[in-house]
Amino acid sequence: MSGGNADTAAAAIEFSKVVKRFLRQDRREESYLAVDRLSFTVAPGEMVAVLGRTGCGKSTMFNLLAGLIEPTAGTVRVLGHDPFREFDWFRGKIAVVFQNDRLMPWRTTLENVELGMELLGKNSEERRENALGWLDRLGLTGHAYDYPHALSGGMRQRVSLARAFAVNPEILLCDEPFSALDELTGKRLREEYTQLVRENGKTSIFVTHSIDEALQLGERILVFHRPAQIALEARVAGGEREAIRQRVLTAMNLREAEAAAALEVKEGKA
Repeated sequence: MSGGNADTAAAAIEFSKVVKRFLRQDRREESYLAVDRLSFTVAPGEMVAVLGRTGCGKSTMFNLLAGLIEPTAGTVRVLGHDPFREFDWFRGKIAVVFQNDRLMPWRTTLENVELGMELLGKNSEERRENALGWLDRLGLTGHAYDYPHALSGGMRQRVSLARAFAVNPEILLCDEPFSALDELTGKRLREEYTQLVRENGKTSIFVTHSIDEALQLGERILVFHRPAQIALEARVAGGEREAIRQRVLTAMNLREAEAAAALEVKEGKA
């Protein structure tokens, strides 16, 4: 199934019949199919949540999108370019927020937010002014000179968000950055993230295994089953959230069972 709602001619992100196989470490002659003919597009400024169970290929898709690995077959295009073969072209155009905040413990909050801009060659005055602005926007004004060990988990993820937005990327890639937070802190940060993305006109891909999170952060939801294919595509509308939730649950349970059965047959286990 293709998530083809966005105009491919103007797509910010396009996957076209993408396949990714990994060699099994214990059996070099065999491979593991992680992504199977995956096709979808994302329009500029769109917020898309990618949802699926553990092991469905979400992270592999994420790594293909970030240019960290190369597809076995098919094409990945981000802003019209190949993220793996043209990795350097994407400096400053894509920002990633991980589940782990990935802050440098020897740098202050301010210095951590400045890091991306520093790597892009921005001068110190510009870096400082922009970083302080984002710290203020994310409620961290009084913590600019604190080190990460002095911050709570929620505050550390706010620093990660500030660092990502500070480089003014066109695309934000998020890999479950709020999953380790308590429910109230996570909800508050999701609300702030959504507002920041919309206010700044960013394209957002948010990977999650939480249906509630997907409904809150996605204008469109792509439900994956393994090997990564789209089991369901749904546009989120306020009054239809409960109906969408039920469709997502059905798709996740049904397609996961079908995929598991198919793999068992393929591997000679059934």
